[in-house]
Amino acid sequence: MKVGRTIGEAREKLETASERTAAHKKNEKKKRLRLILTIIGFIVATIVIILVARFFLVGGGESNDYQPVVEVPYAPTIEVVDEDATAAAGGGITSRMKEYIGQAEADFRELGYTPIKAVVPTGAIREVDFYLDGYKGFIKLIIDRETGVSVEDADRMIRYLAGQGIGDFTYIDVRLDGKAYWK
Repeated sequence: MKVGRTIGEAREKLETASERTAAHKKNEKKKRLRLILTIIGFIVATIVIILVARFFLVGGGESNDYQPVVEVPYAPTIEVVDEDATAAAGGGITSRMKEYIGQAEADFRELGYTPIKAVVPTGAIREVDFYLDGYKGFIKLIIDRETGVSVEDADRMIRYLAGQGIGDFTYIDVRLDGKAYWK
């Protein structure tokens, strides 16, 4: 008899170990099924969101001739001289350097200068020297810095030298960030 219970009350059924194990396995199967259904639901929802977004971004699905915008790299239009081209080591101007020269040329033109030629000096890996119309000297740039920053530094240095009454220079070096040198 149990404490606090009457004789007329129904007896509790004892659960055997095999019944507990079977119930535990059934609960585990339900948990796995819920997890799998949740993952499938997330995948389906993601696919639906992507398709709806694509439908609206492409223009309602009316046009199938969608082409992504491809940025065309700058190509130099000025003379490019590689002083190391005949060296035994190989030399040659890389596509990255050509694109840099074209971008720098465009930046110089935007500031009102007319680039005449670009020279890659012997032994220089990342240096480019620009010659501008109306100036005897050249400007040393390095392809590790952005062209806009380097060209603006060169412009400031040219204006500074003009303000100091110095019209001729052998070179202006703007390869270092925050510093400019001239000779």
